[in-house]
Amino acid sequence: MTTISKIALGNNGPLVSKLGLGCMRMSPVWGGPANDENESIATIQAALNSGINFLNTGDFYGSGHNELLVGKAIKGRRDDAFISVKFGAIFYNGQWIGLDLRPVAIKNFINYSLVRLGIDTIDLYQPCRLDGSVPIEDVVGTIADLIKEGKVRHLGVSEITSDQLRTANSVYSVTALEIGYSLADRQIENDLLPTAKELGIGVVAFANTAEGLLTGEMKAPLAANSYHNHFSRFQGENLIKNLEKVEALKSIAAEKGFTPTQLAIAWVNAQGEHIMPLVSMSKRSRLPENMQAMEITFTPQEMDTLNTHFAQGAILGGTYLQR
Repeated sequence: MTTISKIALGNNGPLVSKLGLGCMRMSPVWGGPANDENESIATIQAALNSGINFLNTGDFYGSGHNELLVGKAIKGRRDDAFISVKFGAIFYNGQWIGLDLRPVAIKNFINYSLVRLGIDTIDLYQPCRLDGSVPIEDVVGTIADLIKEGKVRHLGVSEITSDQLRTANSVYSVTALEIGYSLADRQIENDLLPTAKELGIGVVAFANTAEGLLTGEMKAPLAANSYHNHFSRFQGENLIKNLEKVEALKSIAAEKGFTPTQLAIAWVNAQGEHIMPLVSMSKRSRLPENMQAMEITFTPQEMDTLNTHFAQGAILGGTYLQR
């Protein structure tokens, strides 16, 4: 049976599983229906039973629905879970309408999160992104105050630049950076990843399959109601050429006896001991295959082939990850 190893989240940080569970898709974030609640709770509990203790949620996932779900799943076993919470995004009628990163808002957000989760302390607390509307010093300083009060254990940041990361870390020690990272999205290798490594900050990497592009299951044209259609990567000739690129990943996966999704996760996992793949799941049936991906290794030739084939710029068009 696959066992998930533990890593320190950042230099001398808390011990967490090398694979994290993203809980967002268990809730109706973009106005769609929620998944079966009992299955979602069972998935979280099965992950905990398998040694995956890092649970990622956000107070705006389903307008609090996700935190309530996680709270139910960890009831009676708080010590088994490391809870990461994002805040700051404001949704209305299922649509993103902005950010609120004011200190007074942060102090309000966290009290609601603690109640919904049914816990006294959040392990990792982080703004979902920074937009310059509030000085970084004020945002980070507020979280630092919450750490002193005992409501938060560690500071995290998400979807920010290298300069912003340095500024945040100068105000208070950052434990983890949450950022999109995959074979198809490697722009953070230029400066953000090196900065995180230099500062001893752990990396929580989401979107390992690049919004489904690397699963090997996407076909052109997409359904008219697919949210992917909003992004140039999934439009017209871009999508056709990008799917041609994915054929190389499918070929290597077939030779090794795994799925393209598993290889996409394995590639992220192989980028360093300080990097944790964060994988979204809402069904227990997906747990074994995602855990198995953590055991996949690559020969130097296979890694060179993937890195060359998916070099920066190889995938045409952008998504929300390129802002």
